[in-house]
Amino acid sequence: MSGPERPRRLLLVNGPNLNLLGTREPDVYGTETLADVERSVAEAAARSGYGIRAVQSNHEGVLIDAIHDAREDCAGIVINPGGLTHTSVVLRDALAGVALPVAEVHISDVRRREAFRHHSYVADVAAVHVVGEGVPGYAMAVDRLIEVIRARTDG
Repeated sequence: MSGPERPRRLLLVNGPNLNLLGTREPDVYGTETLADVERSVAEAAARSGYGIRAVQSNHEGVLIDAIHDAREDCAGIVINPGGLTHTSVVLRDALAGVALPVAEVHISDVRRREAFRHHSYVADVAAVHVVGEGVPGYAMAVDRLIEVIRARTDG
């Protein structure tokens, strides 16, 4: 007899200023939009039988509430915290508190940018890290996160 069915949804979280993708510093972030990101993630998740719920906000509390809500119906979280990566202990604590596998994504290679971008408060709670791969990095993160989820549920 098997237990309750596991959720087949991922939460996609995009932090501050990512709503400006496509027009914000295209030399750094490219010309793809947030809608392109969400479509790419949905397609990657669907290939493995998962759906997504996407949230983007410029307000930290909105992101934290969405992360908390993910406990109810998500198997994992794909997050690009934007600038909150380098400043937000409470966002990191929310991710740790829900005990879901996390994939951290950054469009640009933050390690090759300003020194203040080199530290990530999210890094230690993320099982997957994809940095500097552009928008395609989101789909890579989804694939790797689903591998982590499957390893945890099959093992």
